[in-house]
Amino acid sequence: MLNKVTIMGRLCAAPELRRTQKGIAVCNARIAVERDYVDPCGERETDFFDIVAWRGTAEFLCGYFGKGRRVVLDGRLQTRSWTDREGNKRVSVEIVAESAYFADSKPAEAPAENTSYTPEEAGPAAKGRKRKAA
Repeated sequence: MLNKVTIMGRLCAAPELRRTQKGIAVCNARIAVERDYVDPCGERETDFFDIVAWRGTAEFLCGYFGKGRRVVLDGRLQTRSWTDREGNKRVSVEIVAESAYFADSKPAEAPAENTSYTPEEAGPAAKGRKRKAA
């Protein structure tokens, strides 16, 4: 079976980095993606997707992307079942990002950042990332 997603959108807020009890980096984010269809009033609808990234990809997203930055993500869809505080069963659908790419230019107000590293420096989850020219 094939479960592959490539999506481009803007981050709704700065990605949040945390670590598991074993010290593995995990990042949660949300992106807004405009639909191609324009309604008769000239408006586009926007879809919002929850993102989770692990290890090197999580550190990369949290280190180089902020609110409003455009990002391209490759990954897979995942469903997660859970029970809320009232005891109701819930299901969440999220995109598990396996790699992330810059989809816009670096903002003028952003501090200088080192983006000329190799994927090996960030770990195996960073494979396939594009490098920016120094």
